[in-house]
Amino acid sequence: MARPYDKAIADVTHYVYHFKLDKSDGIIWERARTALLDALGCAIETAVTSLEAQSLIQPLIQDTIIPGAFQVPGTSLKVDPVEGAFDLGVLIRYLDHNDALGGAEWGHPSDNLAAILPVMDWLSRASIPGRPGHAGPPLTMTTLLEALIKAYEIQGCYQMQNAFNKYGIDHVVLVKLASTAVVSWLMGLTEEQTMASISHVWMDGHPTRVYRSKSSTIPRKGWAAGDAAHRAVQIALYIRAGQPGAPEALTAKPWGFLARTFGERGFEFPRPFGTWTVRNVFFKTMPVEGHGISAVEAAIVQRQRIVDQGLPEPTKHIERIELRTSEAANLIINKNGPLQNAADRDHCIQYVVALSFLKGSAPAATDYSDESPWAVSAELAHLRGKISVRSDPQLTRDYLDLDMKSIGTGLTVVLIDGTVLPEVLVEYPIGHVRDARTKRALQTKFMCNMAHLFSETEIAHMLEVVENMDTPIVDLVDLLARPVAKGRL
Repeated sequence: MARPYDKAIADVTHYVYHFKLDKSDGIIWERARTALLDALGCAIETAVTSLEAQSLIQPLIQDTIIPGAFQVPGTSLKVDPVEGAFDLGVLIRYLDHNDALGGAEWGHPSDNLAAILPVMDWLSRASIPGRPGHAGPPLTMTTLLEALIKAYEIQGCYQMQNAFNKYGIDHVVLVKLASTAVVSWLMGLTEEQTMASISHVWMDGHPTRVYRSKSSTIPRKGWAAGDAAHRAVQIALYIRAGQPGAPEALTAKPWGFLARTFGERGFEFPRPFGTWTVRNVFFKTMPVEGHGISAVEAAIVQRQRIVDQGLPEPTKHIERIELRTSEAANLIINKNGPLQNAADRDHCIQYVVALSFLKGSAPAATDYSDESPWAVSAELAHLRGKISVRSDPQLTRDYLDLDMKSIGTGLTVVLIDGTVLPEVLVEYPIGHVRDARTKRALQTKFMCNMAHLFSETEIAHMLEVVENMDTPIVDLVDLLARPVAKGRL
């Protein structure tokens, strides 16, 4: 008799295969479409603007021909679904502009699209006469959105109360978990096979957070999720080919994941799997680490206050800037000392606040690059040194409260003449579900990102395609294909 799989593995599988999404619940489908479009816009933005990201997704062997290949959005690259997951993951994530979710763990649920879209496209193109038929769900827009909603929920529920960071494990372990589960379902694997796939997720060694931390922050943070999506597709294909799983991958002693890491207590969840995450995910409207966005908004308000006092060069009148924020923000992006690269800069709250005071607007992705004048600006470095950061217990509680999910930062400015500008507290910045400006801002962001490569007519057609629940996924992927420039990608 076969041994039963660990409960946590079985629960994820049961959710993917048996939880019925309410077709009449317009909110979850609208949010899922928003998530899809936002992630695709981020991918196009990266494909056009980031030479670093372009260099990462160049094929190892040029001119390889792959029948039924996935064409990476915004490029002319045609790759297999495993490589496609990595490439799309890099494009979605590299500029730190895609959606985010906080909790005891932090992460970016749209990273899962990197595994979902290439697999669905590949399965669609492989389903031709003379090849084995597709045994999974229909390869349509409805299925893509369902897979995305469920991947969001798996990652989100794990993030809420399970701090992988406390064990040095990077949050992309949850991208690998969620993507493996939904990709196995998309491929038409049985529930037993899907549990086997998930067991391999927990048996894998997992990346540490070192590449997101303090002076060790490097560009790997921009491709770590792509690496996780790549591995998710690879694992599902291994199981599809007949490899078995390990039912006690979590609880086996002494080498199971829980025994070696979390302890016998196991994982904790605030609620059963449902649709909470897609309803509450935070959409970024600026390429700033998510915990720093409220500080940027507060900085722009305070800068205008100084200007309104008749001081046209506001930064020259600042004695110090005081930030109070959540424990998560303090831990992740409070940095002093030299910043070594773009990844280091966009993970520094002092950098983005100083930059916002100097520019009078939010940072752009190019403001972090080594070539940016801001990267070597003595004025910016001097202002950074005047910024202090501390964690605030109430803001931390509000951040972790599932009914609030604030991303609060309070910013106080003390001027050289002793004037204290009252604190500006931003709890729900643009991009938060509670901010009424979010919908319009996301529409603007999407149009700006897509306009890098597509005409207004083409973008309008894409929006129609995404609205049609019966759209074959190949139709969407075909619309997104576009070489960036002659001789590149």
